[in-house]
Parts: sequence; structure tokens; C-alpha cells
Amino acid sequence: MLDAAIAVLGERGIHALTHRTIDTAAGLPTGSTSNHFRTRDALFDAVVERFAARERANWEEIAVRMHPTTPRELAHALTVFAQTATGPQRTLTLARYAILVEAGIRPSLRAQLTVTGARVNAWFMNWLRIAGSTDPERDGPIIMNHWTGIILHQLAIPDPAFDPSEQISALVTSVIRSRPAEAPA
Repeated sequence: MLDAAIAVLGERGIHALTHRTIDTAAGLPTGSTSNHFRTRDALFDAVVERFAARERANWEEIAVRMHPTTPRELAHALTVFAQTATGPQRTLTLARYAILVEAGIRPSLRAQLTVTGARVNAWFMNWLRIAGSTDPERDGPIIMNHWTGIILHQLAIPDPAFDPSEQISALVTSVIRSRPAEAPA
């Protein structure tokens, strides 16, 4: 039911997210979604929780395979995540942006997104440290806000030849300077 809601949100937008459209999308009898989530707010809260769990799972899948230890390796990992977000996970990513826009007018969603995204943010901060960032709290928002913009642009105006590797690499390697070579002991 909640996966159907995410699909509706990612394919048709926030205004299409109703109990009835979810019932239809999930192939459930009319009223099923309403029986589980009496209000639109309760439905939205549950959708955000499910969305966050799916996005964390996608991040974990990449984080298990990749262990970036340099700015270039971090850029590569972010490129893979960007290609996944705009390719196989396009609908989920569109749902994320719809939720983010809604959070701009619903403070409770903003708070919920902060809590649900904390684990991914912690991993990313660790990746930044391992890749050589001496100030992850500064570098993280610079890199991720730019990355978010790249993704949004690709979703809004798809380029069949989408390859953000050069711009992500240029950004990450300029924000995170390579560690100076260690002096011999």
C-alpha cells in the first residue's frame, strides 16, 4: 500500500496522493487505505517513513559495495548514486522531491525528514572524513546541495546521455583537498 503511494507520488505528484488513488494503484478495495490511515496527515507520515526506509536501503546497498577513501573515490560513489537515483530509482527520487517541497510548508514533515535521514547523513559524514575532509560539517552541505541540484535538473529535463561524473568529481576534489603526503618517519 505504501509502495503504491510512493509510486503515485513519484509518477503523478502530491495532489494525486489520495486514499482512493492509492487503493486503485495497489489494486485494493475502495476504502482500504482509509481504514489504515484515517487522515491525509497520517497517510503522509506513513509514506514518509516508508520512503525513508526504501531510500536508506538504496544507500546501504551502495555503501556496502563502496568504501571511498579519496575525494575521487567519493565522487565516483556519488556518481553511481546519482545514476541510480535518476535511472532505476527515478520514481522514488521524484517522490523525495515532492516530499521535500511539501516539507517546505509542513514543519512536521521537515522534522520527520531530519530524523529519518540522520543515518544516511551519518554515513555520508564518515565517508567525507575517510576521504580526507577536515571539516565534514562544512563540506557535506556544499557537496550534497550541489548533488541534489544535479539530480533535480536531470529529473526535470532528462538528458539521455546523463553523466555527472566530471562535475561531481570537480566539485568533490575542489571541496576536499587531497591530504598532504605524510613525511617519512
